[in-house]
Amino acid sequence: MKSDIHPDYHPVLFLDVSNGFEFLTNSTMTSDEKRTVDGIEAYVVRLDITSESHPFFTGEQRIVDTQGRVERFRRRYSQANEGTETSADDQDLKED
Repeated sequence: MKSDIHPDYHPVLFLDVSNGFEFLTNSTMTSDEKRTVDGIEAYVVRLDITSESHPFFTGEQRIVDTQGRVERFRRRYSQANEGTETSADDQDLKED
């Protein structure tokens, strides 16, 4: 292995600021803040979201219906399967 080409690898404490979840691992990331955990001094890296707070991993994922888009899609899809004409809402979408 060549010397002086690899980044420093050291203990890092990742902290999820949304729920306080933290885990200690090794990384090349650094920060200005340090904290001692289990006798090991580690850099503290704050994260907005982790697997502990992400809706996909927590099972809280929802479909957000903005301005009836989901319902309008369902109506259009059901009409396409039935072979009926398009509605006034669909005409508005085609004009945009």
